Amino acid sequence: MMLRSGALPAAPPPSLPLLTLVCAVALLWCGGCEARFVVEKNSLKVTAPDALKGAYECAIGNFGVPQYGGTMVGVVAYPKANRKACKEFDDFDISYKAKPGALPTFLLVDRGDCFFAKKAWDAQKAGAAAILVADDKDEPLITMDTPEESGKADYLENITIPSALITKSFGDSLKKAIDNGDMVNVNLDWTESLPHPDERVEYEFWTNSNDECGPKCDSQIEFVKSFKGAAQILEKKGYTQFTPHYITWYCPEAYTLSKQCKSQCINHGRYCAPDPEQDFSKGYDGKDVVVQNLRQVCVHKVAMENKKPWLWWDYVTDFAVRCPMKEKKYTKECADGVIKSLGLDHKAIDKCIGDPNADEENPVLKAEQDAQIGKGSRGDVTILPTLVINNRQYRGKLDKGAVLKALCAGFRETTEPSVCLTEDIQTNECLENNGGCWQDKAANITACKDTFRGKICECPVVKGVKFVGDGYTHCEASGSGRCEINNGGCWKETKNGRTYSACTADGCKCPDGFKGDGVHKCEDVDECKERTACQCKECNCKNTWGSYECGCSGGLLYMKEHDTCISKNVGAQVGWNFLWVVFFGLAAAGIAGYAVYKYRIRRYMDSEIRAIMAQYMPLDNQGDHHSNNHIEM
Repeated sequence: MMLRSGALPAAPPPSLPLLTLVCAVALLWCGGCEARFVVEKNSLKVTAPDALKGAYECAIGNFGVPQYGGTMVGVVAYPKANRKACKEFDDFDISYKAKPGALPTFLLVDRGDCFFAKKAWDAQKAGAAAILVADDKDEPLITMDTPEESGKADYLENITIPSALITKSFGDSLKKAIDNGDMVNVNLDWTESLPHPDERVEYEFWTNSNDECGPKCDSQIEFVKSFKGAAQILEKKGYTQFTPHYITWYCPEAYTLSKQCKSQCINHGRYCAPDPEQDFSKGYDGKDVVVQNLRQVCVHKVAMENKKPWLWWDYVTDFAVRCPMKEKKYTKECADGVIKSLGLDHKAIDKCIGDPNADEENPVLKAEQDAQIGKGSRGDVTILPTLVINNRQYRGKLDKGAVLKALCAGFRETTEPSVCLTEDIQTNECLENNGGCWQDKAANITACKDTFRGKICECPVVKGVKFVGDGYTHCEASGSGRCEINNGGCWKETKNGRTYSACTADGCKCPDGFKGDGVHKCEDVDECKERTACQCKECNCKNTWGSYECGCSGGLLYMKEHDTCISKNVGAQVGWNFLWVVFFGLAAAGIAGYAVYKYRIRRYMDSEIRAIMAQYMPLDNQGDHHSNNHIEM
């Protein structure tokens, strides 16, 4: 992409180093627009004293480990000495190590005199659980980043406490309250730092194939190697959608034909990268980095088309091991060898890369430049490496555990994959006192659900049976299959080889022969004593569990349907009379049917015989007729 109108008002002096120039125009590649950097924030809530109670914004530091998805409670302390935390607190005999039963300490320090990360490291060594840096001027919040000379700061990788920048006015209020002897209680809340709209997290990693840019490049490849396993599992199971990105710049139009531009750019100055060694006279050039960046984008693109996007992680890690710049293997031939080993079509990748020498736009790199411009809640990508999760820039240490925790915070509650619920990532609150939720110990059913942000009490679904209730004190099975789960929570008892249950599709109701609430108790009804059955004059009643037995005196027969006794002989006589009536009725019907049958057969036979005889023997009236005809002739 060539320099657009208005990007630079005039050509810079020839003496200006090209690297400086490239960096200067990096913020102008959107055509003269102003770069938009979005500060990622989280909520800080003061719970005491009353005068400060409320929620305040603070900016998340780009180092340490923010507790994405979680909260942290502590007490704010403002040191009497070393208030900028640029020296170790041991030198001042100050310690903030937590005592048994005490709340963690959030150390409040002043901005200035040393790097933000140095302040955090000194606070961590002193025992602080988090650090709050108060700005020294009234201005909008900024992101605290790591120092450019990160190679000289070995402590950066060891910072684990979260850090936040607060406004000057809020810092002054905290200091005043502490000076007055007030106990300042604070709650740091990261639960909404990342959007979590659904069951899939979309994230981007802005990186670089250059392996000679010092500690930052080393940390990028180490992160890719350590995070590869988790990333591939999440991608293969559909939990995440990952996209790699690469930053390129363009060369100002006045310098497109210069030696520096030609060595750092492809496609006639449209896509450039700084020289890896910052030395134009040796080693690889910036254009080599651009081409390898483009190749890595195309590897992901072709892998996506083959429905195996996770192969990008394999390619990048293998390329870093097999094709380092130091061994002079940072070449197309080495890259093709890695591509072939992964079973990818290197011809399709070459086609995607196109011609780096052509004086035209490369659609893949053009899309990368467009993607760098922030949209919605996401600001412009200006820092490498940068991780974007659900369109929100991640702030914190580029570490497997920290990044995985941030990814897990991007899932909608209760949809997190199992990897987010491991002990390394979070604690299971359901293990202690069942999280305060309802449970049925007999059936081993609980309403407690462990999620990345903590437990929730929600009535479960077990074997297709849905439980309904508040989840805290009550859950009850519902539907037709409810009796299959712990008898629906209803009464059930077996005695003398007989089992009775109060479970029905509509709830718990004692069966016939019992009375009670149907849940805890059903008692046998004594039908004899309560005179609800077997009450005729000749009846003899005997109660049984869940029913009764009724007999009759004098050899009579008991009819339960009518609750009465009848004579066995009368019953037999009536029965035989009925059978005789049926027998004679059937016999009469048979005789009558036989007579009708014989009559109809005889009529039919007579008509047939007469028809046959008429053909061979003239009848009397037919003979007279023929005779008369003969005389007339």
